[in-house]
Amino acid sequence: MSEAVVVRGARADEYELIGELTVEVYVAGGLVSAASPYVSTLRDAADRAGKSELLVAEIGGEVGGAVAYCPPGSPYAELAGPGEAEFRMLAVRGRARGRGVGRALVGECVERARAAGLSGLRLATQRNMRDAHRLYDRMGFVRTPDRDFAPVPGVDLLTYALSF
Repeated sequence: MSEAVVVRGARADEYELIGELTVEVYVAGGLVSAASPYVSTLRDAADRAGKSELLVAEIGGEVGGAVAYCPPGSPYAELAGPGEAEFRMLAVRGRARGRGVGRALVGECVERARAAGLSGLRLATQRNMRDAHRLYDRMGFVRTPDRDFAPVPGVDLLTYALSF
């Protein structure tokens, strides 16, 4: 029997752990170089918690992943249009992968957007995140190539949306 995944709001005493987990996942996954200025943004979970809804997924009593749910008005929402939310910086620890952590975190973002009466939920992802792309496809998200963008040269982001 698999262990239950519990998604909840992050606690202030977990911000440092969440920041380090996010940096670890992004650097180890080749999504960002350890020397990139973006690493400081990834590490600053306290800022995300103050400007979005920072969520964690617990599995087996430990934090297995985190995500920033960005409702309308969040300065972290770069992609969402009027009446939409977005999620960013989804990170799942290596040892927690394949155990439903990513699905649970994305599912909670979907539920929050629906409960708020929003029209949809958006995300951006890197080309090489194929496992994440499969998850988004299975959860009903569709590619929105007209919204793809490059925040910095050499980093091409693919976009997806789920409409309600």
